Amino acid sequence: MNDDSVASRLLKSKPHFDILDGLRGLAAIVVVIFHFMEIIIADFSENFISHGYLAVDFFFCLSGFVVAYAYDNRIAGMGLKTFIKLRLIRLQPLVVIGSVLGLLTFLLDPYTDLYAIYGFKETALIFITSTFLIPYPVVSERYFNLFNLNAPSWSLFWEYVANLIYATVLFKVTKKVLPVLVILAAAGLFYVSYNSGGLLGGWSGDTFFDGMARISFSFLMGMLIFRSNWILKNKLGLIGMSVLLLLTFFTPHNDQWNWLVDPILVTFYFPLIVSLGAGAHLASKHHKINKISGDISYPLYMTHYPFMWIFASYVVAEAPSVTELSWVIPISIVLLIGLSYLVAVFLDLPIRSYLTAKLKARTGR
Repeated sequence: MNDDSVASRLLKSKPHFDILDGLRGLAAIVVVIFHFMEIIIADFSENFISHGYLAVDFFFCLSGFVVAYAYDNRIAGMGLKTFIKLRLIRLQPLVVIGSVLGLLTFLLDPYTDLYAIYGFKETALIFITSTFLIPYPVVSERYFNLFNLNAPSWSLFWEYVANLIYATVLFKVTKKVLPVLVILAAAGLFYVSYNSGGLLGGWSGDTFFDGMARISFSFLMGMLIFRSNWILKNKLGLIGMSVLLLLTFFTPHNDQWNWLVDPILVTFYFPLIVSLGAGAHLASKHHKINKISGDISYPLYMTHYPFMWIFASYVVAEAPSVTELSWVIPISIVLLIGLSYLVAVFLDLPIRSYLTAKLKARTGR
């Protein structure tokens, strides 16, 4: 086998688990709805989608499953450097795009003038740290988010950490050791949830290590699902799996027991969803909507929050009525989904295709 064919084999993407892609898009929409609702309803017990934040833990579990599936049998051949390049190509364009959108909304928010407070040098530093995923929780007006321009980037920071640890250590871990790591990570997750009253943390300086606990369990669990071949064949299809996933986010919030409910859902229910989703059959009539859902999932997650800051400023400044919010929020969600589709089609996918082609060409030489 010549060098070109070896490079092509190592860099070629594997077939996707289609329904898992579609579920990722649904979870991204849930995140958007949750972010709108938490701005207007402070009491989680009155929020119909109060567990929407757990979608991030679902993403982490999916990530561990997909990374193990995609790279376990070829990372040794491609090496650390190529693996890192591939992950950067997959993830970094939208980190940059989200940071640019965050900068624009930081400068152009019609209700607040944060630039007047922070000035050119600090704003430039905020943008640079956002672009390179360097935690920098300095904006008090934004609750000291790790990434002031695009809050969801906190999970991408931990995604990069998990990918690096996978490529240097975890891909070598044996089937006997991996379950032990999962159990230890689960214990850490319950501990963090008990101390914090749930698994909402990870996005701010004060809750930094909550994020580590959240990705540690879910990423490792995703790997274990794949390596143990816990793929449960079923006929639930896209609709059935979507209903099962949504049940998580609609689980009622209870202050007294939330510390226990959150980690139970993450440690038991999400792994079941991933196992079932990987084994579910996608009906042909759902192929198109499932593909669109998968395509917009990451772009939607990484482009929506800059506009949430404007929405939050609008709520404070205008004190809109329930009637007004009843049409502002749905229209905003549709527009954000539309924006994510445009970003996916005209920016993210072309950029990734170009960079992947360049990497293949260089690796083949």
